[in-house]
Parts: sequence; structure tokens; C-alpha cells
Amino acid sequence: MISQSLKLLFPGLGLIAILVFAAVVVLFIGSGELEGILTEALIYMIMVIALSIFVGNSGVISFGHVTFALVGAYASAWQTCCSSIRGVFMPGLPEFILHADVPVVLAVLTAALIAAVVAVLAGLIIMRLSSVAASIALLSLLFVFKTIYENWGSLTAGQSSVVGLPVYVNLWVALIWVALTITVAQTYMRSAHGLRLRAAREDEVAARAAGIVVWRERLIAFVISAFFFAIGGVLFGHFLGTLAVNMFWLNMTFLTLAMLVVGGLRSLTGAVIGALAVASIRGVLRAFEQGVQIGGGTLQIPQGMQEIALAVILLLILVYRPQGIVGDRELGLSTPK
Repeated sequence: MISQSLKLLFPGLGLIAILVFAAVVVLFIGSGELEGILTEALIYMIMVIALSIFVGNSGVISFGHVTFALVGAYASAWQTCCSSIRGVFMPGLPEFILHADVPVVLAVLTAALIAAVVAVLAGLIIMRLSSVAASIALLSLLFVFKTIYENWGSLTAGQSSVVGLPVYVNLWVALIWVALTITVAQTYMRSAHGLRLRAAREDEVAARAAGIVVWRERLIAFVISAFFFAIGGVLFGHFLGTLAVNMFWLNMTFLTLAMLVVGGLRSLTGAVIGALAVASIRGVLRAFEQGVQIGGGTLQIPQGMQEIALAVILLLILVYRPQGIVGDRELGLSTPK
């Protein structure tokens, strides 16, 4: 029987152990393609866990969190991208940034802090709205920032791609950041702020009557969530080595939301399971879209099957298991939280 003190380490400890085991297995197999799929899955997992910090605890669906991935990714590029030709891509940057060579870890944290500041400024207004209005406002925030970044060519290269980012994100780098994100998400979930926000999620009127300042609790979760979502965006850029504004748009928005819904909106375990499940399916379908050698022939499916399959899976989940694969349950806990 697991002791009470050990139970306090779950679900985070168990989830991290599972991911480490998966990473070791992939490395043992020695497939570069599998390693790339798992690394990308871990990057998306950071964003999905970050999204769950806000959505899972507040009950407010966010269509705008990709804004913070966009802000974070470009803020990191300003510090680390191609210092010798940075002025060609982004000539409007201040002089001290144009020639800066910031260590990658410091660049990640700085970029995430910039995204968190944006979250504070936007959240002071949006978190006071009702759930439906807040969801629409968050989507509007994404539209606003996409338009700004596409047209502010002197700082973002506009609609062109920024190339030359250092590609330092591998399986272990992504795994370390996932472990940190899981730890923070679990700590927040069990904190007084997390408990108050979930109380407001279940009955906002009663929570207000009990003295809970709902908008403030939402704002705290929103800023923490934005910080780690931005880290996911930074790692995504440094995994690919290139950036374009269109990378941080509706495709990423609905993919991260789908991962969260498939796994379970109100569960940290669900966020991890959903990200792994959807990323695995996308990886397999992507391979078949490119063509897989079977026997003496090539099996290839039409392009776009990833999106169709994901839409069908999401529809089936919503119809037959709207609470997601995991529901409210957590790994290592016998009862829902």
C-alpha cells in the first residue's frame, strides 16, 4: 500500500517516470524518426499541460493561448537567432539586442517572462468577463497578435520565415522541461489558489459569497499557464530551427485543445495521455502520408488524413466519453480529485 507521503508525489512522479521510460525505449530502438515524434509530442505536452493549468482549474475554454507561444518564440529568436545576420531579418531591433548572444536557457526564461507580462496586461481585463465572453476575447487576442506580428516586419520579419535558430532541443531537453511543467502544474493544483479556482469553477456564485475573488484567481492561473505555454512555443522554434507567424495559428490552437479534450479537461494525467495519444496518431498518419514500404509495395494515404482522423477521434470522444479518456482521475489516486 502506497504511503500517504508517497501519494502526495502523484500523479506527477508517476507521469514523469512513464515519460522517462518511453524516452529510454525510443533511444534503445535507435529510430531517429521515433525520437523526433516523441520529442515533438513532449513539446506539445508542455503546451497542453500549461493549457490545463488554466482551463482545467477555471473551466474557461481558451482559444487564445497560442498567442503566448507566438510571443515567446519570437522573443527567444530576438536573443538567440543568427546574430551575424539578425539585422537582415529584424532590423528594427534595438542595438543591444541586435548583437546579443544570450544563453539559450536564459533566453527561454526571458521569453516566457515577456509572454507572462502580456498575459497580465490582457488578463486584467479578460479575466473579469464571463466564461463565454472570456473565451471569445482570448481568440480575439490571438487574432490581434497574429496581425501585429505579420505586419511588424522590422521586428518579426513579417510573413517571411526567420531561419537560423540554434537547434538544441532534443528528447532529453524536452523531457526536462516537461518534468518541470508537470511539477509546477501539480503544485498549483494542490495550492490554495488552485482549490479556490476549482471552487469557483464548480459554483461561481457560492465562491464569491465565500469571499473568493474569482477574477484574481483566474488571473494567477492564466499567467502561470501563459508562462509555460510560451516555453513550449520557444522549444518548438528551436526544435525546427525556423519560425513563421503562421506556425502559431488555428492549427496549433485546435491541436492543443484536442489533446486536452481527448485526455481529459480536468486532469493533469489526462493532459499527458491526450498529448501522447494524439501525437502518436499524427506521427503514424504522417508516415503513411509520405508512404510506408510494406512487402514489395508502398502504402500511402491521401494528404490531409491527419486532420480528418483527428476530427473523427475528437467527435467520437465528445459523443461517447465527453470527460475524456482519463476523466477527472489522476495516476496513482483511486478517486477523482
